[in-house]
Amino acid sequence: MSLFTRSRQLPDTTEGGTAPDGESVAANAVQEDTDGESAASAPDAGPEETGGDGTAPAAGQAVGSVRPRWFGWRRRHPRAARGVAVATTVLAGVLVLCAMLLPNRLERLSLWAFLRIPAEGILLAGLLLALPPRPRRAAAVVSGLFLGLLTILKFVDMGFYQVLARPFDLVLDWILLDDATDFLRETFGRGGQVLAVAAVIVLFVAVLVLMTLAMVRLTNLMVRHRPVAARTTLVLGTAWITCVTLGVEVGAVPLATKGNAEFLGNRVEQVRAGLKDARVFEKQAAVDAFADTPPDRLLTGLRGKDVLFTFIESYGRVAIDDPAMAEQIDAVLKDGTSSLRAAGFESRSGWLKSPVTGAGSWLAHSTFLSGLWIKNQQRYRSLTTSDRMTLTKYFGKTGAWRTVGIVPGVRRAWPEGEFFGLDHIYDSEHLGYRGPYFSWTPVPDQFSMEAFERLEHGRKDRQPIMAEIILASSHNPWSPIARMIDWEDLGDGSVFHRIKKEGTDPKEVWKDPERVRTEYRRAIEYSLRSLTEWVERYGDEDTVLVFLGDHQPVPTVTAGDTGKDVPVTIVAHDKKVLERVADWNWTDGLKPAPDAPRWGMDSFRDRFMTAYGPRGGAASGTPRRP
Repeated sequence: MSLFTRSRQLPDTTEGGTAPDGESVAANAVQEDTDGESAASAPDAGPEETGGDGTAPAAGQAVGSVRPRWFGWRRRHPRAARGVAVATTVLAGVLVLCAMLLPNRLERLSLWAFLRIPAEGILLAGLLLALPPRPRRAAAVVSGLFLGLLTILKFVDMGFYQVLARPFDLVLDWILLDDATDFLRETFGRGGQVLAVAAVIVLFVAVLVLMTLAMVRLTNLMVRHRPVAARTTLVLGTAWITCVTLGVEVGAVPLATKGNAEFLGNRVEQVRAGLKDARVFEKQAAVDAFADTPPDRLLTGLRGKDVLFTFIESYGRVAIDDPAMAEQIDAVLKDGTSSLRAAGFESRSGWLKSPVTGAGSWLAHSTFLSGLWIKNQQRYRSLTTSDRMTLTKYFGKTGAWRTVGIVPGVRRAWPEGEFFGLDHIYDSEHLGYRGPYFSWTPVPDQFSMEAFERLEHGRKDRQPIMAEIILASSHNPWSPIARMIDWEDLGDGSVFHRIKKEGTDPKEVWKDPERVRTEYRRAIEYSLRSLTEWVERYGDEDTVLVFLGDHQPVPTVTAGDTGKDVPVTIVAHDKKVLERVADWNWTDGLKPAPDAPRWGMDSFRDRFMTAYGPRGGAASGTPRRP
């Protein structure tokens, strides 16, 4: 039985087979009468209504005078037909109720979440009962489509909370969907990407269609039984008000809810805040304490040094604090501190608060380099189309450094790269790597560091270098992971074909959250060893390394921790470099103490430039005001 109910057949009273009101008989055949009854609930039809034998009408037979082929089946099997009708109606009701009560976060899914009274459902039922037939039909279709879109948005929110620990931004996050498909292709292959995208499209269409059909069916049912529906709506409305007044809860969840109204209200406020934020950011970006500082007075405390700003993907506080990872990560950091000290290097560590968690590395990188809080794509676009001076640009402005970028995660055109003012950028295609991808990661970290040595740091008769280096091996999904090998054996990276075969399969790893956490920890260990071993092997008295995490990993790894702290460390051979930041009170070594200073990531640029300016004092420039 169709989810749509049909009306009684109307006589062909006008030329061309149209009803007196101008509607076609064919259209009326699938619409309810003004009294709400339908053909689906009419008595069994006689032979004259089905062409005499229960079959479809012959060609040319009037549409309004026949029943579909399946109507004869309903006449021959009334009990089965009745069962199908009841089951379809029940399913329609369950679908609509679940859509109205569905939360937008996976951790809120529970039986109790669906045992509540939705205010929106009561109001919608009252509205549909009060409307005349034509507006009622339109309202049923529109409300079904709207409820379907609302359900889809909740599913999208679930995904965003699982990765980014925040809801989907209706204005700014559409670009991330393209990144998501790229991630699927690089992790599960082209076939996996196509299947996933196809499944999402089918689900999207199915939700819209089924929700619309369900709303139409329930509306027709209410109209056919208007007195019962009206009394039920009144009782539920009274119960809702009573439960709100008394604060009745079931399973620690309020029995009466207006969750959808609050959900939509939050989205409207999110859009308003986004529009307002653009104006706020414009004012913030206009202030730069170093804008008028002469080039010869910038970063004087680092002249002659090679300065490396290195981001370790997803290196968050959870790697150090979580008991399940702390022992192994602590051992790596202690070993690194000891081996670096033996090579003549000292280090200091603290905490920075990232603007993002789970993903969005480019927002963290631009926050760190620009001194502005880049928390969304709108701010990122505004920043990268402005003349804001970044830390990398200031190094270039002095004329005392060659500025380069090692960005193995970049595999296609990157127009924003020009904004950061680097003299040369080495992406994944220009590092000389001939090995395999490790899921999302195009180049293993050890090879990236060796390529930096070969292409820039190890060259003779060069000027000092300022390098921005992105280590991507610790990028989600952390499977398979490269492992450390002898630096002399790296070659062109072909050796990693064999190493990749030894690794794990991401499709299997992601079936078990504990395995995901284990692989994440191993990836962080690999990234840290790649970096510290490079310093031991190639660093000298002029090497200054600043390395940090860009954001915390996804909630699967953080296990509910919503913090955004990441470790940050300065490593230097020259003691005078670290003396300049003595008043920062950072912890000795590569591991920051739990109570080490914690700053916003956007504050690092100005603190760093102040510390390494003339005499380590305040900025010599005059801040520009909007």
